[in-house]
Amino acid sequence: MPVFRKILPLFLAAPLLVVQGNARAQNDTFTLTIKDHQFSPATLEVPAGKKFQLTVKNLDSTPEEFESDSLRREKIIPGGKEAVISIGPLKPGTYPFKGEFNPKTAQGSLKAQ
Repeated sequence: MPVFRKILPLFLAAPLLVVQGNARAQNDTFTLTIKDHQFSPATLEVPAGKKFQLTVKNLDSTPEEFESDSLRREKIIPGGKEAVISIGPLKPGTYPFKGEFNPKTAQGSLKAQ
């Protein structure tokens, strides 16, 4: 019976660890929108040293391509759709991106800190 008393708290705590881990993972999602061929926010602060998900929502009726040489990512987002892009972990710094189809207006950056 003494061994059972030592193990029981571990079994009871395991579901709490899973729930906390999932909640933390859900919080590591950041969102950009594209409207009128512009990214909003233009600069998005993200955590350095951590993986995260970037959701890009295209509110325009035309497609746009999220492209970043420094992040090594390209993703076409059809009009009215969204895409999720996995990023990181990043070193502290600024990582520019643009919309390949509208590079003069669709510009922004991720600021990892």
